[in-house]
Amino acid sequence: MNAKNISAGEFLKRLKALRFPAVAKSHSHLASDEEDIVLGVRMGQVFALAKEFMNMELDEVETMLDSPIHEMRVGAVSIMDFQARSKKTTGERRKELFDLYIRRHDRINTWDLVDRSAPWVVGSYLFDKPRRVLYKLAKSKKMPERRTAIVSTLHFIGKGDVEDAFKLAEILLHDEEDLIHKANGWALRFAGDKDRKRLLQFLDEHAATMPRVTLRYATEHLDKKSRDRYLNRKKETGT
Repeated sequence: MNAKNISAGEFLKRLKALRFPAVAKSHSHLASDEEDIVLGVRMGQVFALAKEFMNMELDEVETMLDSPIHEMRVGAVSIMDFQARSKKTTGERRKELFDLYIRRHDRINTWDLVDRSAPWVVGSYLFDKPRRVLYKLAKSKKMPERRTAIVSTLHFIGKGDVEDAFKLAEILLHDEEDLIHKANGWALRFAGDKDRKRLLQFLDEHAATMPRVTLRYATEHLDKKSRDRYLNRKKETGT
C-alpha cells in the first residue's frame, strides 16, 4: 500500500464500504455512550483491514482514536497491537505505542478495546520494566483503566511471570464491575495453569468471599473435586 494511503481518512473510507445494518444492530452493545457510533462492520473484517494499515504513523492512529465511530477505535488499537507484536518494531516505537495508549486511555474506553491491545501494547512493553503504572490504573475510578491493569498481566503470565497477576487480582477482587470480575477470573485461571500451587493458595484465602463469576472462571481448569470444593465453600458463606 502506498504510504500516502495509510491514513485515518483512507481507513474510514475502506471501513464504510464494509458496513452492514444487521451487524450494526447486533454490535450496538459495544457503544460506550450515546455519542458512540457503531457502523456495523464485523470485527474480523476490522482486524484484517487494520493489518493492511499496520504501518500507519501514530499521529494518524491517534486521529482514529479520536473518532466517535467504534470500529475506527477498534482499528486504531488493532494497528497498535500489530505494531507491538512485530519483531521489526524498535524499542523506541514500542515506548511510543505504550505512551499513546496511556495518554489516550480516555478513548480506549470499552472492554473490547482494552482486550484487543493491552496485553501487547502495555504488557509486552512493561515486561522488563517497573510496573507501577498498572497499580495506579488498578485504583482508577474508570473501569477500562482498571481492566487494563489486570488484562496487561496476560502477557507476563504467558512468559511464566505470575506475580503481578495475583497481586492485581487481589487488589481488584471486590470491584463493583462485572467486567472486572470476569477479567480477574481469566487472569487467575491462566496464572493457575502456570503455577497451580499459587492459585490454590489464592483460592484457599479468597474463595469464600470473591465474586461468583471470578471464582467460576478461576477454577475452570481444576479437577472436578477441587473445583466443587471451592464452589461449595462459596455457597456455604451465602455471599
